[in-house]
This record gives sequence, structure tokens and C-alpha cells, in this order.
Amino acid sequence: MNIFFNALHAPIGAHSSFTLGCLGKNGGLGLEQGGPANENVYVGLEAREGVVYEALPFYAGAEDEASRYDHTKRQAEKTQQILTSFAHADITREFALGTDRWSAGDLKFTIYSLAEGVPDPDNAAAADMKRLLCPAVIAELTIDNTECQRDRRAFFGYGSGRSGDAYNIVEGKGGMRGFAKGQETGIFSDSKSVVPALGFGIGNLLNEKHAFNYNFHLGGTGLMFCHVPAGKKVTFPFAICFYRGGIVTTGMPCSYYYQHYYKSIGDVAQKALKDAAWFKSRAKVADRLLGKKSLNEDQRWMMAHAIRSYYGSTQLLEHKKKPVWVVNEGEYRMMNTFDLTVDQLFFEMKMNPWTVRNELDFFTSRYSYTDKLHFRGGENVYPGGISFTHDMGVRNHFTKPGFSAYELTGLTGCFSHMTHEQLVNWILCAAVYSKGSGDKRWVKQTLPIFKKCLRSMLNRDNPKKSARNGVMALDSSRTGEGAEITTYDSLDESLGQARNNVYIAVKGWAAYLAMEGIFEKHGMVREAEVARDQAQRAAATIASHLTASGYIPAIMGEDFDSRIIPAIEGLVFPWVLGQKQVLREKGPYGNMITALKTHFRTVLQQGVCLYDDGGWKLSSTADNSWLSKIYLCQFVARKVLGIDNPATRKDADAAHRNWLLNDENLRFAWSDQMSSGVAKGSKYYPRGVTSILWLEE
Repeated sequence: MNIFFNALHAPIGAHSSFTLGCLGKNGGLGLEQGGPANENVYVGLEAREGVVYEALPFYAGAEDEASRYDHTKRQAEKTQQILTSFAHADITREFALGTDRWSAGDLKFTIYSLAEGVPDPDNAAAADMKRLLCPAVIAELTIDNTECQRDRRAFFGYGSGRSGDAYNIVEGKGGMRGFAKGQETGIFSDSKSVVPALGFGIGNLLNEKHAFNYNFHLGGTGLMFCHVPAGKKVTFPFAICFYRGGIVTTGMPCSYYYQHYYKSIGDVAQKALKDAAWFKSRAKVADRLLGKKSLNEDQRWMMAHAIRSYYGSTQLLEHKKKPVWVVNEGEYRMMNTFDLTVDQLFFEMKMNPWTVRNELDFFTSRYSYTDKLHFRGGENVYPGGISFTHDMGVRNHFTKPGFSAYELTGLTGCFSHMTHEQLVNWILCAAVYSKGSGDKRWVKQTLPIFKKCLRSMLNRDNPKKSARNGVMALDSSRTGEGAEITTYDSLDESLGQARNNVYIAVKGWAAYLAMEGIFEKHGMVREAEVARDQAQRAAATIASHLTASGYIPAIMGEDFDSRIIPAIEGLVFPWVLGQKQVLREKGPYGNMITALKTHFRTVLQQGVCLYDDGGWKLSSTADNSWLSKIYLCQFVARKVLGIDNPATRKDADAAHRNWLLNDENLRFAWSDQMSSGVAKGSKYYPRGVTSILWLEE
């Protein structure tokens, strides 16, 4: 297996990452970026013979594969240059959720990452918040010099090669020292044997004979030089730090929540190094999070990769002394994209449920709107109702209330409105939060919104009660002469069109059931009956479209014959909500469950919704699959429908892991949207945490 893939090592809530693993100048220290920083990263050691320095291959030129095979050439190159890469075949990697360790020769480089729940800022202890929100990653460089009779030098550093703030030496209490690029990124240590150095480039620094010249501020490269005595094995601690002060957003002024505790990147470094032992211990706990024996190695690897990517997109901000939780949409950096929020829901409920409440409240108070409706080709003359925007903004800009950064009028494809799907998403997120958090006060306060959502859902079915079938049929006035779409925005109508889509219909059925449960629990009998009646109508409609060939068309009743896997996706919500009786083939919705089970078995075939490699093709008519949605549907197939076989687990998992390890995908770590196994969009993405559901199997 190729070990040279980028992975994120991200502080929680700081929208930053030390990304490393892909050969060449493809990693680095990135702050508020939608991809890797593309910096040279230098982790190396003086060779035993003292002729050259050998480094891990994460800098420009190191991706040359020749040294893997031609060791004669490699030895010759040693006499011509001071820095060379370790032979790729001599490098090993141990990759887990909390730890990522590289080994080559006498060098080991370990990076520690957290996968922790964030306490609710409204009732958390300040000391806990300060430690957990420290925008830093801990790393260690271990050099085994026990078999060498001479002192050697090791180093860790980076060079951005980009304009911006100058590199500068930073010193603090307890012997802490390091270097930073302005106040944004930097590397620090509190070891007495580590000395920071600045220069034009790696060659200049390695050849520099005068320590006085290490404080050279015109350069664009910084190194932390480590002295290793002869016959000793030494471990050097490092804090890889990020910081952005002041107001960091537009549209709605916010600052990072960590500014409560840190006023400079030096403060961050001081705290991170002091708490390094705690960071390491928690990283090892994170490793055990994915230790469940039922997971195969491909699943474990993909989950670790995806969770790391999620944290790299997180921001905990503050507005008017209130916390604002934001998950940025990977390379696109859209903020709290709602159709990601609903999929990341399961992970956030496991780790920190308060963030779900925070997102929902923000959607309700700032990013909701009321529309009118029209039938296809008609006028907007029918009452609509409440719904929610696709997102809250993009690239640190909060859009004005009631508007997203994404949605446009007059379209039928990408960038149109997702009004109905986001309405369904709010209902499902709110119901899952209600069930999982036990927050009775919030649910009671939110009942009026649930009632508005029910009315809005009814209106989008049909203005006349007698004509309703439980499925969306009207489009929002916000689309103009266009039509609503779904989260699968870059696909054809099979998953792109919202109206009469079986994927949306099953999610809508789940939303009606969720509301029925909420209303029943609070004595709202009439509303519960209406929601139940709509769920029954939806189930009957869906089941009635099962063809003699054993599948349900993606667009029901519109002469569109595509077949899709996500028809089963919405079944996850009643399972999570504990409504397992509705998922039984002999239960109240048995006809629909049997139809969906038959449908899934029919479409999960090569040439339909399976690639030749065993990977899942979400639509039979489009070469475009989202791994996050595949992970979710795998869970539904195995746990809810009871279809657990090589095609739904082992074969699929191996294929999907190989997609992520495709040469074209390595640089962007975990990516979501794949065409024949190649990432065409949604790179550096957070949504793969749908895989957390696998821990429930």
C-alpha cells in the first residue's frame, strides 16, 4: 500500500492543519485554507558518515522516484548535494486516528492529534476549554544515535516560499523558543538542545557555520536544529502552532473563541508545550476509539482519515459573547452547509451534541425564510412556508440573513435552491438532537418551529389535502422559473432533481415520523396524527413505484428510469431515533421497507450501481459518487436492511480505500466526490465522518 498520502493534523476549532504525507512540496502549515499549504516541510538528520543530511521526502524535488530503485545514483548524489531524501522504500508509516509516525534510518517523527468532544462553552470550566482549544499540534522527533560515535544534527522546519509576514524568532518562559511566520503559523520547542534558525533556504541553513546568522529575517525558511550527542537516543518535543487574532469574519463580526485564552502565537506555544504529555495521552485514547474488532482495516483507515479531515474544517468562533460552531466545507470553505450538517450529525452527537443545537439555532434565527410555491411550469401562487438556506456563508464571510452563498434563482441544476431538502434536514437534525441530548427545555422552546415545518412540508406536497401523496411536488418561489435540487448537485436528474425524487421522498417520510414522535411526546395529538398520515401516504407512494424489474425509479412518475442507491439513505433516521418498529418488513411500513430492500438488492449489481472494482456507484446514469453517502448507505444496508455480505462490506471497503489512494487523490487527504475513483470535487472534505455509524454495528 502507498504510504505517501496527505493526512490532516488539526487543532479543534481553529480551521487549521499541519498537513503531511504526500511526496514533494504538498503539505505544510495551513491556516484557513481549502487545501494543503504547499510548503516545503523538512524533517531530517545528519547522515552517520557526515557527508549529507537525509530527510523525509516532503519538499520540492524529493518526489523523484529514482532513488527508490537506483541506490548507485543516490550515493553519487550524496557527494553533490547536502540534502537528500531517504529512499522511499526505507520509510515506514504507522497511521492511526491520534498518532501518525514516520520512521527512516535512525529517525522517527511522530505527530499527535486529538479527537475529543468539545465541552459546551456555556458551562465548561475555563481551564478545560483553554487546553482543548489550544490551536496547536504536538510532534516529536526521536533520533537514535546509540550506534554512532559522533554528535549529529537533526532538524524540523518549513519554508513557505510565499510572500506575507516575515519569519521571526520567538522566545518565551521556561526556555521556549522557535520561529513563526508573522503571528499565523510557527514551530516551537522547550528543549535546551533545540535552536531556531532562519535563512533563505534549506541549503543555506545546513551550510551555515555561524550561529549568529540564524537570526536572518530576510529568509523564507525556518528550521529547528537539534543537537544529538554521540551514543545517545534523544526525543525532541515540538508544538506546531496557529493563531489569528482580532475580528476574523465579515458580514457578522466574530473572533476565534481561543482568543479568550491566548493573545499571541507565543502564548499558544507556551501552553501546548506545557501540556504536551496530556496531548500525547489523549491522542493515544483517540487511537483506541477505532479499536472495535468488527471494523476491518480498510474501514479503520478510512475513518481515521475522515475524522482528521473533519477537524481541519472546524471553527469555534464567538459573536457577542456567544459561541458559534462552524464546519467549513473543505475546499469550498462554505460555512455550515446544511446538507453536510445533517450527515455530520451522527459524529457531532457522539462527540459534542451542543454543537448541533448551536447550528440549528443559528439556522432558525438568521438563516430561515418563508417562500411561496409553484407546480412545474406554473406561477408562485401557492402558500409555502419556513425553510432554511443551503449554508451560512463562505470563506469567513457570513451572508446576510435569509441568504446563502450558494443558491441562485432560475436554475435547474448546480447552484439552484435546496429548499425542501434543507427543511427536511432541519427537522431530522432537531429530532435527533432532541432524542440524543435529553435537552427538554430546548425541545419545548422549539415546538413552534416544528409546527411551522410540518405546515411547510404539507404545502410542498400539495395545496389540497385530498391530493397529497406524502412526496414533494411543488418547487420554491426562490427557484424562479427553475427547479429545486438536492445535495447531489452535480449529478443528473437521478439525484440532482428534488421533486418526486425517491431519495428525498424517503428522507421526507423519516421527517414525518420524527415529527410524529416529537408531537406525541408533547401531547400535540392533532399534529401527530397529521404527521403520521403523511408518513403513511409517503410510504404507500414509494412502495407503489416498485417496478416488475425490482427497482424504484429515481424520479417517480416522471418517466426517468435511473436507479440509485441513496433511495435507502433516509432509513438511518428512524433507526437513530429508536423507531425501529417502522423498519421491520412486518411493521406498519412493511410494504415500503420490503420494496426498498428489493430495490437495493436489484441495483447493487455490476453495470448498474457497482463499479468493476467493487466500489459503489450511487446512480446508474451518472459517474459521480460521494464516499460520505456511500459510508452512510453501507450502514443502512448492513444494519437496517440486514444485507451484510462482501459487496456491502469487504469488497466495497477495499475499493473505496483504493480510491483515496489513487495517485491523483493523495494530495487532498480525504476527499468525497469521486468519478471512477478520482476526486473531481469536494476535496479536503469533512463529511466522511458519516462512517462513525460503523461503530454502532
